[in-house]
Amino acid sequence: MAQAGKIRYYHWRGVNPSGKKLSGVILGFQEQEVRAKLTEQMIQVKKIRHRNPSTFSKLKNQLKPTDVTTITRQLATMINAGVPVVQALKLMADSHHKAEARATLTQVSVQVESGSSLARAMRNSSPLFDTFYCDLVSTGEQTGHLGQVFDRIATYREKNEAMRKKVIKAMIYPSIVTLTAVGVTVMMLLFVIPQFASIFNSFGAELPWFTRQVISASDWLVDSGKYLAILLLLGFITLRYSYQRSAPLRYRWHRSMLKIPVIGEVLLKATVARFARTLATTFSAGIPLLSGLQSAAKTAGNLYIEKAAMEAHGSTASGMPLHIALRQSDVFPELMLQMTMIGEESGSLDDMLNKMAMFYEDDVDNTVDNLGKIIEPLIIIFLGTVVGGLLVAMYMPIFKLMSVIG
Repeated sequence: MAQAGKIRYYHWRGVNPSGKKLSGVILGFQEQEVRAKLTEQMIQVKKIRHRNPSTFSKLKNQLKPTDVTTITRQLATMINAGVPVVQALKLMADSHHKAEARATLTQVSVQVESGSSLARAMRNSSPLFDTFYCDLVSTGEQTGHLGQVFDRIATYREKNEAMRKKVIKAMIYPSIVTLTAVGVTVMMLLFVIPQFASIFNSFGAELPWFTRQVISASDWLVDSGKYLAILLLLGFITLRYSYQRSAPLRYRWHRSMLKIPVIGEVLLKATVARFARTLATTFSAGIPLLSGLQSAAKTAGNLYIEKAAMEAHGSTASGMPLHIALRQSDVFPELMLQMTMIGEESGSLDDMLNKMAMFYEDDVDNTVDNLGKIIEPLIIIFLGTVVGGLLVAMYMPIFKLMSVIG
């Protein structure tokens, strides 16, 4: 079956078994699914037409990765409780508050009922059920441990989403402070400095060198600020377009992000934790190590780490132990390499990788919680230098004038 298309409002009119005329609106993807749902309610459809919903409705009903995680956890719970897969899918489709989730789950259940495997049905129904997800589901179907596999996937996704939130939290604080400092500086140069400059011009006295430079910068920004804004906007659009189109640029960007003081360390540990947990999840689910390495590389979220992991995959495929292959990339931390070596030698690689993921997740958590204390001195120096410098430049002539008068 084809993947779900555009979401639409379906306006219908029909008759129930007692002959009463009914009408309503259903948000869905395909007309046949809407008709099937009405047929289940014993409503004979007389007329049905569709129209495109608003952008707000699309966003409100859009299936997101967090929704997939919730669905996965619910599937794990119901299957482990003995509920058949198709019944579990239908129960969630009937109760979910998002139209895209209802349509997707309905498609999956229909395909499974028609003889398709669950993994194939999920792969055909939504891109959010990615290759890694579907490979694990396929392994669960083959081994007869589908409930356990869904439980592993749900845990994996929950950990990754928690880590993603921590990384975003780490980026927000310095970004807001930097934007605030830049905003205050621009506002002072555009509105405050010109007022001081007009006052100084009325004195007719020679101004200090630093004050003259600040006034010159203010005059330039007032005269050319709109051109600078356009240039910055065009630069941002060009960079974004190039980033999306150019793999080498994305690779260099991802590598440079890991070199940012403090933030780069958080990103590296978060990426390593995601890599280790992915590899542990695939390995414990029965997927071969080489296939697990490919999945872990693709889900790392950083092209620099992904390339290093794929190089390690090639070395491991040629017979090299995993810890040596990872060491050759000169990317992964020494602790991870040592733990991987112990896991390989003791036959408990998945356990060691899980412990390593937990260690780095806790480390990132602690770093993010203490991030304010770590960068607060740098922020004070930055703000003091930028904003304080502008104030000093404006008050220097006033102090000089007062000393002359005195």
